[in-house]
Amino acid sequence: MDISTKYLGKKLKSPIVPSASPLSREVSSIRLMEDSGAGAVVLESLFEEQIIHEKNELDHFLSQGTESFAESLSYFPEAEMYNFGPDEYLEHIRKAKEAVDIPVIASLNGVSTGGWIEYARRMQDAGADAIELNTYYLATDPDKDGRVIEENYLEIVTAVKKSVTIPVSLKLSPFFTSMSSMAKKFDQAGIDGLVLFNRFYQPDIDLESLEVVPNLVLSTSESMRLPLRWIAILYGKIKADLAATTGIHTADDVLKMLMAGADVTMVCAVLFQNGIGKITQLLADIKHWMEDHEYESIEQMKGSMSHKSVAEPAAFERANYMRVLKSYI
Repeated sequence: MDISTKYLGKKLKSPIVPSASPLSREVSSIRLMEDSGAGAVVLESLFEEQIIHEKNELDHFLSQGTESFAESLSYFPEAEMYNFGPDEYLEHIRKAKEAVDIPVIASLNGVSTGGWIEYARRMQDAGADAIELNTYYLATDPDKDGRVIEENYLEIVTAVKKSVTIPVSLKLSPFFTSMSSMAKKFDQAGIDGLVLFNRFYQPDIDLESLEVVPNLVLSTSESMRLPLRWIAILYGKIKADLAATTGIHTADDVLKMLMAGADVTMVCAVLFQNGIGKITQLLADIKHWMEDHEYESIEQMKGSMSHKSVAEPAAFERANYMRVLKSYI
């Protein structure tokens, strides 16, 4: 039974890839991921804030709307709060590459087009097989036109692609007026893969201290529905590979994403909750399902339930919305 897949120009032994998180901070953990059956690993992110010392351009993006609340900038971490400095991160790539045979994908997180982009080249030189570009940007300025934000994304993608020869994927949010149009634009800009979607962590309010506080809530399987829909819609319409992330906890979740059209499925919360060894069980469950349903390979099922493959494509569109509402009457 062939559970291999292809992603970012590499053949992976399985479709399960641990996503960027502190779980990849130790080389020993990356070895365990490989031993448990992971097809590749995305390293913990290196942030633009860690790299830039002259922050003029970064402040242009992060300080918009904060002119009357200067203290709000104090919520951004100081450099010493990160676990890896830029040079340490590059050394971590080298050590990971020496320790495992699976592809090692570096993660670069930023929102401007400043000098931090040069680290994409340094990541490549350190041995990274690919780069996952994470543009975690929340548009809070009501005077900033959506087209300007979209152009900023495209400028970052273009700049990073020009600086390296290894594949580059883009992990992005679902907050675009036309996701299909943006996906096509990223595709035309030469992006090698799209990772759907970045999970935006929402703040909370502490009623005792009357402060806005960070609040981490791990995903559940229900969270997978949004990326499932968009992967199904985009499959076969763009050249870029598709990676599913957010809400993947069970073998069923993995199988559904693959049938929607994902090339790989990225896991995080389930590993925090159950340990890295959970990958082994997920793969065993996938193989068992494939055997029961007479599937011989991942490629055989990939995209079989996508927007362009199902008998009723409207199930992914507005018609399904109306049907769901009526089901409660």
